[in-house]
Amino acid sequence: MTTEEKYMQRCLQLAQNGLGTTYPNPLVGSVIVSENDEIIGEGWHLKSGEPHAEVNAVSDAEKKGYDGDAFAKATIYVNLEPCSHTGKTPPCASMIVQKGFKKVVVGTLDPHDKVAGKGVALLKEAGIEVVVGVLENECNELNKRFFTFHRKQRPYIILKWAETSDGFIAPVTKNEQKPVWITNPYSRQVSHQLRAQENAILVGAKTVIDDNPSLTCRDWNGENPLRVVLDSRNNITPDYQVMDDAAVTLKLELSSSDTLEILNSLYQNDIQSIIIEGGTTTIQSFIDAGLWDEAYQFMGTDVLFHQGLQAPVLSGDYSMLSRKVLANDVLKIYRKK
Repeated sequence: MTTEEKYMQRCLQLAQNGLGTTYPNPLVGSVIVSENDEIIGEGWHLKSGEPHAEVNAVSDAEKKGYDGDAFAKATIYVNLEPCSHTGKTPPCASMIVQKGFKKVVVGTLDPHDKVAGKGVALLKEAGIEVVVGVLENECNELNKRFFTFHRKQRPYIILKWAETSDGFIAPVTKNEQKPVWITNPYSRQVSHQLRAQENAILVGAKTVIDDNPSLTCRDWNGENPLRVVLDSRNNITPDYQVMDDAAVTLKLELSSSDTLEILNSLYQNDIQSIIIEGGTTTIQSFIDAGLWDEAYQFMGTDVLFHQGLQAPVLSGDYSMLSRKVLANDVLKIYRKK
């Protein structure tokens, strides 16, 4: 690993501190390295409207006593191109110029039409040396949600379900237990961690009526996602948990087969990532339309239903990213190619 890659890797580590809290902004980390090859400032972006990673890195360095003379000999690293426009905060590219940095190392360019190369151009025009493309694939992966939203005009789509070892997502009848648990508490904690990391979660009306889920991340410390319910017949009343004040709920008068209309509505509502959590018909609709990016398949290996509602079946060109054992459960994560 080169020196530039080492410090870019640190930027990526810092950026992940904002996972689940930066929407609609991307995940960004920044590191300032002195002429003596020492880190003198670090920072990351935590929340929209608050200072960006580069600003926080500069503030960190200044608190340690470093000033313009130090910056003139230093290199600032950032995993995503510095912004060049004024939004809720001033442009970071202009701040970098003002502070007098001699060099800027950028992981990848920003696809947002308000930036898209303009930040790098501004830096170069000021006579600053700029290097672009260090750990570019890793930087793109980190901001897969942000990039998908701006390049494809739709959210990053994660399918998620739990199934028995004989391939069922629900039994024939549920009696008084709603929902019927297939997986163990460890799997549910991982599931709630996923909810805390993503922008929104979506289910169909049948899932709400059958299971009355809350769709919150109550088993994980994080912000609850926006809850999206497909309710084409307006059957979901205020009595259901998804309508309480634990989180915001968006009701769409669409059916699960209206995948393109659903995604357009989500895009118009600035939703960058979404978990499609149920039920089988809704998840399968997105699979059949080829509209998914990742899939989380939780399997309760000790649970058998023998009959009931079949679990979704993935199709198309995809590969398994990982396989994790969670006590007596198995989690398989897939990525669509």
